[in-house]
Amino acid sequence: MTVLGDDGLARPTWAASDPLMQEYYDTEWGMPVRDERGMFERLSLEAFQSGLSWATILRKRPAFRTAFDDFDPDRVAAYGDADVQRLMADAGIVRNRRKVDATITNARATLALRTDGGLVDLVWSFRPAATPAPSTYADVPTRSAESLALSKELKRRGFAFVGPTTMYALMEAVGIVDTHLVDSHRRGSSGVWTPNG
Repeated sequence: MTVLGDDGLARPTWAASDPLMQEYYDTEWGMPVRDERGMFERLSLEAFQSGLSWATILRKRPAFRTAFDDFDPDRVAAYGDADVQRLMADAGIVRNRRKVDATITNARATLALRTDGGLVDLVWSFRPAATPAPSTYADVPTRSAESLALSKELKRRGFAFVGPTTMYALMEAVGIVDTHLVDSHRRGSSGVWTPNG
């Protein structure tokens, strides 16, 4: 179900009332991400979001960017104990030790992938042949065969906090699958890869 905004645009309920979520939905969610830093940031934030609302993470994103050196994988991969202590004392971010450790682990795994095509190519290699257009939230999956396969491959490559549900959310966020509802103003406008496009 979508909600018609004051601007005449139809958005899903999760993006209809909060101006920050509306801006995110209109300009970022589902747009293709093709750079390593951008993909690493999305991967990290999706892991931090696990068990929380996306609005919470989005509000904290400026603090996350500052705390994690703008999600530069080279810099995050070099973090040591002092950095972990600094992050755990930073009230501007989600202070979950397992998620902080996973972000550093994932930065190191991202660097290791550079000799084998890189993080972006690996994640995009799991795009499905097609994404059915959902009419309602009940039609939007929370995982797929591709997100399960991506999760397994990332874990094999040394990544952490990359379960299949989190990976499906990543695939939605970075434009690999298009789960905009059929009556949303964004459906089909995100640049998501399709067999004919």
